[in-house]
Amino acid sequence: MSKPVVKRKSRFKSFTEGLFSALIAALIIRQFVVQAYTIPTSSMENTLLIGDFLLVNKFNYGMRTPDWIGIPYTKIGVDLPWFRFPALRDPQPFDVVIFRYPRDHSMDYIKRCIAVGGQTVEIIDKVVYVDGKKFPFPPYGKFTDPRIFRRDEGRFFFPTFRNLGSRDNYGPITVPKDKYWVMGDNRDNSSDSRVWGFVDHSEIVGQALIIYFSWNSHVPLSQFFKKIRFGRIGRVIR
Repeated sequence: MSKPVVKRKSRFKSFTEGLFSALIAALIIRQFVVQAYTIPTSSMENTLLIGDFLLVNKFNYGMRTPDWIGIPYTKIGVDLPWFRFPALRDPQPFDVVIFRYPRDHSMDYIKRCIAVGGQTVEIIDKVVYVDGKKFPFPPYGKFTDPRIFRRDEGRFFFPTFRNLGSRDNYGPITVPKDKYWVMGDNRDNSSDSRVWGFVDHSEIVGQALIIYFSWNSHVPLSQFFKKIRFGRIGRVIR
């Protein structure tokens, strides 16, 4: 009696199937759970530095399906209907959030949430107040310009949202329902809600979690190990 013949997959076929499955799993995780981001500007210094690589939790605020498909790093593509899954919680003041830039949804921005719908924001001599109470200054936040612009000196910064003052003296302004007021921790060098206004709930992407790598591009390559900011790796973002 002959033995049954067991067909074995080729090593190449098994490898490609495994690779394809891993790729699909990675794309699902990236879209719905955790995504990596790189910090390109100084607007969140010293909480986040240029060259920091961080992981962003997309689950807390409600996973969202893709709203665009096309060629990466271009604007060639098509918009898709999308929806957001139920959130564990909404963004809260002091959260560091990733969101679609309100003036160009192809770009992601990162700032600190200052106020949510129904709260009133006012800036007096660079100090931020929410509902009349001083907003906690971030532990690694900073000011780089000793000047304090009066309320009527907005022309020395960017034109401010609704022309309600200057960079350093602004408002008061009440945040509408389902919208957020965000600002950079580098308060004198940040284009934020003072310039372009509110962030809509639909534009929120996720919450910054942890720095998993940090690269200092200003250090010469000959000092390779000094280019890596080892002290920042593993830092929880607060």
